[in-house]
Amino acid sequence: MNEEYDAIILGTGLKECILSGILSVEKKKVLHMDRNNYYGGESASLNLNQLFEKFNPGTAAPQSLGQSRDYSVDLVPKFLMGTGLMVKFLLKTGVTRYLEFQEVQNSYVYKDKKIYRVPTSATEVMTSSLMGIFEKRRCAEFFKFILAYKQNDPSTHQGQNLAQKSMAEVYKYFGLDDNTQSFIGHSVALYHTDDYLQRPALETVEKIVLYGDSLNQYKKLSPYIYPRYGLGELPQAFARLAAIYGGTYMLDKPIEEILYGPDGHVIGVKSQGEIAKCKFIIADPSYFPDRVKKTGRVIRIICILNHPIPNTNNENSLQIILPQREMKRRNDIYVMAIGSDFHVVPKGKYMAIVSTNVETSDPEKEVAPALGLLGAIEQKFVSIIDEYVPLDDGKKDGIFISSSYDGSSHFESTSVDVLNLYKRITGQEMDLTPMKDPTGEETFE
Repeated sequence: MNEEYDAIILGTGLKECILSGILSVEKKKVLHMDRNNYYGGESASLNLNQLFEKFNPGTAAPQSLGQSRDYSVDLVPKFLMGTGLMVKFLLKTGVTRYLEFQEVQNSYVYKDKKIYRVPTSATEVMTSSLMGIFEKRRCAEFFKFILAYKQNDPSTHQGQNLAQKSMAEVYKYFGLDDNTQSFIGHSVALYHTDDYLQRPALETVEKIVLYGDSLNQYKKLSPYIYPRYGLGELPQAFARLAAIYGGTYMLDKPIEEILYGPDGHVIGVKSQGEIAKCKFIIADPSYFPDRVKKTGRVIRIICILNHPIPNTNNENSLQIILPQREMKRRNDIYVMAIGSDFHVVPKGKYMAIVSTNVETSDPEKEVAPALGLLGAIEQKFVSIIDEYVPLDDGKKDGIFISSSYDGSSHFESTSVDVLNLYKRITGQEMDLTPMKDPTGEETFE
C-alpha cells in the first residue's frame, strides 16, 4: 500500500467501481479501498444471512426461507433501461462479458386502486382502459408528433419549439388531461415528481424516446433489463475490469486519516498505519460526512414472498409505478419484483422491493398502498436512508464525492452522476465509444 497512485477510490459502490474501471483503462494507477469486507457498498446484493445480520442482528433466518446462498437481494432496487446510459457504460468497457441480462417481463401502473399493464404498442394503447376513446386519439396525436419531431427541422414543430416550450405548454397544446399527463410523465418518461412540467419539453421528449428505444431493443415486453444474480454483479464486473488494467483492490480497510499538502490539496490516505499517496480521491458520501449535505430520505422495504404478486399473470419480473398524482403526494412509489429465473431467490420465492422518497414522519405508512399490492409477505426488511449530495465540485482540493442513490426506478440519474464526476475529475466529457480489449486486437460489442 505504501505507494503513490493517480487515484484512490473509497467505497466499492457502483459509481465508484465504474470510475475505477474506466480510469484504470485510461492508464491511471488506481487504488480502490472499502471499509466493508464485500463489494458494492450501498449498491450491494446480499445473501439471506447477510440480510438478517444487517437488518435483524442476532436473529437467525427461518428455515422456511431456504438456503442463504440462493439469495442475492439488492439494497438499492433499480432496473437498467435497455438503451440507457448504464448499458452504454457496459458496452464501452466490455464488462458485459462478465454479466448475463434478462428482459423484465412487464411494467404496470396503479390507477383507481387497481394495476394496469403499461401499453407497449399503439394497438395496446387503443385497447387499454387507462384512458377514454377521445383521450386515446389525442394521446396518439401527441406520440405521432413526438416521433416525427426534429429539433433542427422547424417543419416538424407544429409551432412548438420544444427547447423553448415547457412540457405543461405542450400538454395543453394537445389537449391532454391530467390523467394522460400523469401516464406520459411517470409511466413513460419515468419522472418521479411533476417538477418536469415547467422545464423545457425537449428533456421529456428525450426520455420518451429512450423508453421507446429501450422497449424496441428486445422483445417489447418492457424497456427494462436486469442482471442474473442481482445488481451486486455490476460493481464486481467493473472491479474485474480495473484489476485487468492494473487496479489494486483492498477490502476491509478502514480509513484512519485523509492527508493534505501545505496548499490544502489532498495527497493521500492513512489506513492501519500505512500511507498511500495520490493525486485525487473519489469517494461515496459516507467517507466525508462533513463535505456533504442531506437532501432527503429514501425508504426501501425488501419483501420476500412465496407467491407471485396478485393480478400480474404470475409474472416472474415486473415493475409497478404508483404515480404521485394517484397517491396524492409529491413523489411516485415503485415496486420492483424479481423471481427465481434471475437467480436472486430460491425457486418458489419472489423478491419485491418497495421504494420512494420520504415525505412524512411515518414513511412506512406512506408506502402501505404499495405493500398492499403484494399479498402475504413472508419476511420484510425496512431501510430508511438519508440522501446526500456533495457541498462542492471537488476541484479545489482533489476530493470528488458522489451523490447518494435516489429513489428513482432505474439507473439514468446514477449514470448522469458518473458522467458529471468524470468531467469534474478530467475536465473532459466521457467518450462512450466501446474500448478495445486488453490485447488491443478487437473491439467489444
